[in-house]
Amino acid sequence: MKTIRIAPSILSADFGRLAEEVRAVEAGGADLVHVDVMDGRFVPNLTIGPVVVKAVRAATQLPVDVHLMIAEPERYVESFREAGADLISVHAEACLHLHRAVEQIRASGARASVAVNPATPLSAIEWVLDDLSMVLLMTVNPGFGGQRYIPQVTRKIAALRALLDRRGLDVDLEVDGGVHPATIGAAAAAGANVFVAGSAVFEAPDYRAAIRALRAGAEE
Repeated sequence: MKTIRIAPSILSADFGRLAEEVRAVEAGGADLVHVDVMDGRFVPNLTIGPVVVKAVRAATQLPVDVHLMIAEPERYVESFREAGADLISVHAEACLHLHRAVEQIRASGARASVAVNPATPLSAIEWVLDDLSMVLLMTVNPGFGGQRYIPQVTRKIAALRALLDRRGLDVDLEVDGGVHPATIGAAAAAGANVFVAGSAVFEAPDYRAAIRALRAGAEE
């Protein structure tokens, strides 16, 4: 079993107190800080850019996990790496040349991850798995926080973990969307080990207790 890691998503944080919020989840036991970048093209929402990533980087010693939900992500990889991203996820659906995008991330010095939407088959990433540090499976359709976990994706998590194990690959399996104490157990049992949680953490009155509850649910 790979180590369980909790990655609070700042999409649900109070941006008026962003540095304080980031420091609070670090103090509360988070393992990574997740940053959702949306461009209004690949997904129907517009969020943040490298300037905010730079602010997050300045506020924490935790790894900064940047999820690019954007068209033509290759144009921005270096900017996000320079801003402080430790791990960069690009969507298989957004990359015309996925292998080239993965190599670009690795060349920048960041760890490479590929994200796939709920309806995208695992065959879309099979031929780049050897070059990845992580795969991000979306458990909602991307674009908005606060959505419900899509239970059918649990089978996909299990299929990907089986594929990684058959190939002997030391690759993290991250899930993002609808993660809370009632859903995290099924995703963990299927083989996920990194969990993005936005509202489940930042809407809780006690971040430490919320992160502890998520970790307990994943480790049951």
